[in-house]
Amino acid sequence: MSESPPRGAERDLYRDTWVRYLGESGARGTATPPPRSYAKRGSPASSLGPGEGYANEVGEAFRSMVPAAVVWLSYGVSSSYVLADAIDKGKKAGEQVPSPEEGRSTRVTIAVVDTFVWQALASVAIPGFTINRVCAASLYVLGTATRWPLAVRKWTTTALGLLAIPVIIHPIDRSVDFLLDSSLRKLYPSVQKPSSS
Repeated sequence: MSESPPRGAERDLYRDTWVRYLGESGARGTATPPPRSYAKRGSPASSLGPGEGYANEVGEAFRSMVPAAVVWLSYGVSSSYVLADAIDKGKKAGEQVPSPEEGRSTRVTIAVVDTFVWQALASVAIPGFTINRVCAASLYVLGTATRWPLAVRKWTTTALGLLAIPVIIHPIDRSVDFLLDSSLRKLYPSVQKPSSS
């Protein structure tokens, strides 16, 4: 299901294996880990609880069945995760370089910005929009193509939205890596240049 990390690279159980689909703590990303590591147990980002990175996708899947406030709350949970992970990566980048060394603040800034932008796109914005459209389209098609009761159509839509989550993860993650490698990451100074490979 996922590729093995490069030889000599540490394998992240929560990111590089099927465990990520169970909603365990850990950010989503490509099967080949970039130099930055994602939230693991014990980091501030992981203290938010299991599945926090997937909260908005689940909220979108249940949109037809719950009040809008619940969906917005799910975005709040996912956004909190994104912020906590960015701060955590900034702290780790700062710890890698002794304080007086030149470029420490640049490394920290790059780590925070890169993680925040990547997570905001790959964990919140794009998957949330995708699941929203999958669910909206399926509810519309079920409404026009079937005579099922509304409750059955809503539950079917929710099930389709939940089933779509593991399918969309890798393509979105790879696309965001490509997007950032083609744009934002080209602007980073040579002090630290995160990469998707």
